[in-house]
Amino acid sequence: MDSPSSVRDLKQVTLAGVIITLGIVYGDIGTSPLYVMNAIASGFTTFEPVWVYGALSCIIWTLTLQTTIKYIIITLRADNKGEGGIFALFALIRKRAPWTYIVAIVGGSALLADGIITPSITITSAIEGLQIINHNIPVIPIVLLILTVLFVIQQFGTRFLGKSFGPIMFLWFLILGILGLTNLILDPGVLKSFNPYYAIKFLIQFPGGFVLLGAVFLATTGAEALYSDLGHCGLKNIRISWVYVKSMLILNYLGQGAWMLTHPVVLVKHTNPFYGIMPEWFLVPGIFIATAAAVIASQALISGSFTLISEAISLNLWPKQKLGYPTDVKGQVYVASINWFLWIACMFVILHFKQSRNMEAAYGLSINLTMIMTTILLTIYLYYKKYPVYFIGFILILFSTIEISFLIANLHKFALGGY
Repeated sequence: MDSPSSVRDLKQVTLAGVIITLGIVYGDIGTSPLYVMNAIASGFTTFEPVWVYGALSCIIWTLTLQTTIKYIIITLRADNKGEGGIFALFALIRKRAPWTYIVAIVGGSALLADGIITPSITITSAIEGLQIINHNIPVIPIVLLILTVLFVIQQFGTRFLGKSFGPIMFLWFLILGILGLTNLILDPGVLKSFNPYYAIKFLIQFPGGFVLLGAVFLATTGAEALYSDLGHCGLKNIRISWVYVKSMLILNYLGQGAWMLTHPVVLVKHTNPFYGIMPEWFLVPGIFIATAAAVIASQALISGSFTLISEAISLNLWPKQKLGYPTDVKGQVYVASINWFLWIACMFVILHFKQSRNMEAAYGLSINLTMIMTTILLTIYLYYKKYPVYFIGFILILFSTIEISFLIANLHKFALGGY
């Protein structure tokens, strides 16, 4: 990956390219099963089948409409000389619509906030699994130590780590799918969740169902980071690997739903369904691989933050400052001030919220704003590319409705930690 030719090879569709893409692109969205169903379960008073089907249906159709259609199929086409992300999208239209710099700044700022929340919640969620084995294990010190080491090594580059990311994430998604399938067999009724009828019924009839959209939204938070990584992996590798990723994610969510339906409410309320679906003998290795996946997700967001700032500097949206290039890997930059700012912010979030359940309230609101800004920029881009007006109108109405609904559902998080 360290020469221009090898970077071009990565953008070609090969098995190696697809596996490497898993490690670069899908860390954020791939670790969502650690906390999504846990967040939904905390808002349930009963676990009647129809409501679990409804929550799962919301997740399935969010991944389909928001991640697959908006990002994988449509937005990834909007590349600036092969690069993706909200600033790349802004660069494509800024000469014709210079006023959109405001939209880009709001979206970029919110995406930077994601670089704070994602490392905090993913690593905390993973380490909390140790308390199932021994309730006295101190989670917070372990999380702080892992994150501190991760931020310290940024200045030296992460090339030596990056080579293992793809195989680890391939294994992670395979484990997600197997765990989900083994629990799905216990209650195949959850397959009804593919019917959008249950999602609609959940939102309309379940008390607090609309508010729980804020928890459902956590399942798609990695979609914006996926677009930002377009320049590293290429369109085809991302699209092909998404088929595998989405299949394993949905299997895992269905398995967690089946586990919720076959266990007492009290147990579900006090146990993260992600760890609930693990057999007891697999807990230790499961927690280990979950922690590795959480570290990879965190690394992706940290690296993405550096890239975001470097793009902002080139567009004169951020003050000029020194950029470091710790390795000869194309596109890898290091911004010292941002690195230590993110580290301090992550330490604050962990010490302030203490548990992943509390961090869920702060998560999602920022990336929701980024997605809305991306929809605005994408609509303008499609207009200048002379796409049919009816198509542009449909895209704008569909995704504005989805994202504003998520935003309304997420707004209650502001007082709970969204600030």
